[in-house]
Amino acid sequence: MKNVSVITDKEKSLKNEVSKTEWSARVELAGAFRICVSRGWNETTASHMTARVPDQPDYFLMNASDCSWAEVTASNLLKLDLNGEVVGNTERRPRPAGLNFHSAIQREMPKINCSLHLHPIAGVVISAIQEGLMFFDQGSCSLYDSVSYHEFEGIAEEEDEAPRILSDLGENYAMIMYNHGLLTIGRTVPEAIAYMQSLIDTCDKQCRILSMNATPKPLSAELCQWTKSQMAKRSNSQPIGETEFLAAFRREIRQDPSFMD
Repeated sequence: MKNVSVITDKEKSLKNEVSKTEWSARVELAGAFRICVSRGWNETTASHMTARVPDQPDYFLMNASDCSWAEVTASNLLKLDLNGEVVGNTERRPRPAGLNFHSAIQREMPKINCSLHLHPIAGVVISAIQEGLMFFDQGSCSLYDSVSYHEFEGIAEEEDEAPRILSDLGENYAMIMYNHGLLTIGRTVPEAIAYMQSLIDTCDKQCRILSMNATPKPLSAELCQWTKSQMAKRSNSQPIGETEFLAAFRREIRQDPSFMD
């Protein structure tokens, strides 16, 4: 079987070959991949998540196309420059479509340090309806008037599509890519995960509510905006999601700490 060693052989550890800051970022991002798997968001080799290297902001980390998200470790994450060129002695590469717009986010949005793209079933379902996201409960209000949309243009590997994705995203941290999937970004890895959790949960609830033989009761725009403002006061404009992320990260360590290698 071609390249089976990539899966069966333990990756050489980079712990003593990179800075402590980069290694910490690698461990955090690898843990984030495992969290996504545990939540049932992705079990394939497709889709990507990136994180900027804190002490080298012109470089970012990203998963290779030959590992499932359950196989991602701190050492097998790829390191790339802002032009999307892989750094280091490896022939492994990310998928072209993911590299196209993830590298653009890292390059053009210096205050953003993480991007996450997924195709969860509920997200794909909502991406395929013209009405887009609806708001039925308290939890969804954090996303009210904060979700962007991008029209489907085919596989997102064409260079000229990346600027349109960024333009459509604007100042928001969450996007529904019509007929495709979901995208979130964050100032931190936990923040991108938190926005994705809210987006998937809201999509899932909408799917379930609209499938019932009952009359839906959506929240009014005024109530959504008020509840969102209440939530915003709690974060005080700081990145969200840290506490929940750390709890999930500790759980991944207890279950299988191999991602830290």
